[in-house]
Amino acid sequence: MKYKIAKEFPDNIIFEEAYPCISLYQPTNRYSPDNKKDPILYKDLLRNIEGILVERNRKNDIDNLMEPFYKIGQDKDFWNNTLDGMAVLANPHKCIVYRLNIPVNELSVVSDSFHIKPLIRFYQSMDRFQLLGLSQNDFTLYEGNRYGVDSIELEPGTPVTMKEVLGDEHPGSYTTHGTYGKADGAAMYHGHGGKKDAMETDIERFFRYVDRFVLDNYSKISGLPLVLAALDKHHGLFRKISRNPYLVPEGIRGSYKSLKRSEIAGKAWKVMEPFYLEKIQDLVDDFQDKRASLLGSQDLKQVSLAAVEGRVDTVLIDAEKMIPGRIDYTTGDIGFGNIKDPELDDILDDLAELVMRKKGQVVVLPKDKMPYKTGIAAIYRY
Repeated sequence: MKYKIAKEFPDNIIFEEAYPCISLYQPTNRYSPDNKKDPILYKDLLRNIEGILVERNRKNDIDNLMEPFYKIGQDKDFWNNTLDGMAVLANPHKCIVYRLNIPVNELSVVSDSFHIKPLIRFYQSMDRFQLLGLSQNDFTLYEGNRYGVDSIELEPGTPVTMKEVLGDEHPGSYTTHGTYGKADGAAMYHGHGGKKDAMETDIERFFRYVDRFVLDNYSKISGLPLVLAALDKHHGLFRKISRNPYLVPEGIRGSYKSLKRSEIAGKAWKVMEPFYLEKIQDLVDDFQDKRASLLGSQDLKQVSLAAVEGRVDTVLIDAEKMIPGRIDYTTGDIGFGNIKDPELDDILDDLAELVMRKKGQVVVLPKDKMPYKTGIAAIYRY
């Protein structure tokens, strides 16, 4: 069985009825020599998983279940291209790997469901955005969140430069040719100052193309806010011609090409953080209103039963809190356990998966943003 690098969340593996479900998380390092330690930590986590499988009388299945994990461990190219964290999810039929640009805590779990709370937090749309790096000659698209940004790989052959977009019409000399009669009959060429005007027209035409391309192929599909990174003089022109309703009022002013990826992410998050905090406050206020009308609850057992019945529209979950145990996905009953038991997952994590299965929204928040200390706050559909 091969493993696959996943870029979208959730993957169908989360909803497949195949057991056991193996979840492995570990922090990784981007650069040498620190990344040389990553495979060593990985092997330690694999030994934990193998030990759990032996305890669960799955010794005969170890080779099949662990095959993709072993392949990852032997893949030098994989370990030379890690980011800040990784997650591996595997069942008897499939194995997927997420490369994350956030550190994660070491974790290895063998259970009846996957541990997905860190992935929900990373991929949730609450703090995600897209970023357009724009110059008069070309553009680059990124997607990211508070933790960092990554380039969006466009379809091969997509025009991204002014020359590619305008074709043979650009670049040109922009000199308006005319002749003055000379005694020898030779022509004297002259210009009427048209080069600057023609260049500005071409820049506007290029920007219009970029605006339409991003709106039609990315903004409309993702629904994410769009941050513009460009020289100050280009902000005014692009915003004047843009028809993208997802373009946020503030942006990054200056050449994005002169910034490191981490600097782009930091500046973008300064733009986006007020929107993120406003969204959180709106959710918390909505929860408080619904709770007062008995359409919301922070009680774990009540929310678990409502989730099984498909009545949870939105659930807020504490990112840091863990309640060891499991939920019966047919009855909603909760079984509490010991946090040292590797066969038990986090009840809050199970609840998140259950709500996702029922097409509800899961939002993972920092502890200080949660309205209650129970680690959960649910808004019901009815």
